[in-house]
Amino acid sequence: MRNGRGIGRRVSAAKGFVACGVISVMLGGNAAPQVHDVMVDVTQLRSAKGNILACLTSSKKHFPDCEDNTRAFEASASAHDGVSITFRNVPQGTYAIALLHDENGNGKADRALMMMPKEGFGFSRDAKLRMGPPSFSSAAFRVADTDVHQTIRMRYLF
Repeated sequence: MRNGRGIGRRVSAAKGFVACGVISVMLGGNAAPQVHDVMVDVTQLRSAKGNILACLTSSKKHFPDCEDNTRAFEASASAHDGVSITFRNVPQGTYAIALLHDENGNGKADRALMMMPKEGFGFSRDAKLRMGPPSFSSAAFRVADTDVHQTIRMRYLF
């Protein structure tokens, strides 16, 4: 080691470790993106007919129907007492959920008088109707450090 070769190698190796560390931090390192599950218990179904259609979105523009929202999470389950729906691997953020009890199984919300829903519906945070569907902000909740659990009560107008 008197010739300095050993010291030079150690310095080069140290520079390499530092460079790898900087690149790792810049690229996010080993930290995986924070994702969690959002579990929904559906209550007060009036029948076990059809399906429960569910939409989880972070988009104010696409709430409550999620139509043409490629980033929304969608799920469905057969209607029955005690039905639960789980959205898996949801990134951190602010979201709202809309549910539809599609009793006749046609995959859409049936309406009476051109606008009033004939089938059941529900929203996260039990958001209330006010001359139309609730706003995104009234149904919104955070997905942050842990899994999220929501209980959504179905409502029926007819």
